[in-house]
Amino acid sequence: MGFSIALIVFSALLMLLVLMHKGKGGGLSDMFGGGMQSSVGGSSVAERNLDRITVVIGLLWFACIVALGLLMKSSS
Repeated sequence: MGFSIALIVFSALLMLLVLMHKGKGGGLSDMFGGGMQSSVGGSSVAERNLDRITVVIGLLWFACIVALGLLMKSSS
């Protein structure tokens, strides 16, 4: 039950984080101030932090899926 709820929460967070990423033509991150980056450093600190958070949430999402799969396998 706990892994199912965690999977739903991580799925929603992952969708929001992916939508906030900046693509070629900009993205939702521009709405929240991500468009005000300097072109000297490449990507801004906010974009790098968004990348890191997205990877961590993605790994947690994957771990929940593996845990649910193992629980379903052991219960049947």
